[in-house]
Amino acid sequence: MPLTKEEKKQVLEELREKIDKQKSIAFCDFTGLKVKDLSNLRKTMKGQNCELKVAKKTLIGLALKEKNIATNLKELKGEIAIGFGYKDEISPFRLLYDFSKKNDKIKLLGGLIDNAFYGKDKAVELAQMPSRDELVANLLFVPRIPIFNIFNILQRNLSILKVKG
Repeated sequence: MPLTKEEKKQVLEELREKIDKQKSIAFCDFTGLKVKDLSNLRKTMKGQNCELKVAKKTLIGLALKEKNIATNLKELKGEIAIGFGYKDEISPFRLLYDFSKKNDKIKLLGGLIDNAFYGKDKAVELAQMPSRDELVANLLFVPRIPIFNIFNILQRNLSILKVKG
């Protein structure tokens, strides 16, 4: 059933609000996805400070155009859902990509980060990156390596002194 003008205005306003709050947007095709699976995906995304919104391409295009974000949504095939990332830029890409591995009905098509559009290949690449927390943990471990080396050298020197003494 087609949307009325009032319903379209309401959807457009919702999209504007979400675009203002987002750090990134991921586009996916959900053609053939069961309602139950779509609901599960929404719950998963909500738990990770993300949100999934289904809207018509024309309304998505209007909302993005109003925010001076240039994309060519006509190139994206199928029924489009948008994953908004509010906390982490990579999380909507990762969540949609991980879900697509379990369910072949959903396909990651691309996305936006800082108003720059990324195609399917780059979106998949972003989805496979380590999370922000993993990167921070790796960075915190790197400075410890020289400290461990110094500690080991001092321990060896102490053990040599004990043997000689």
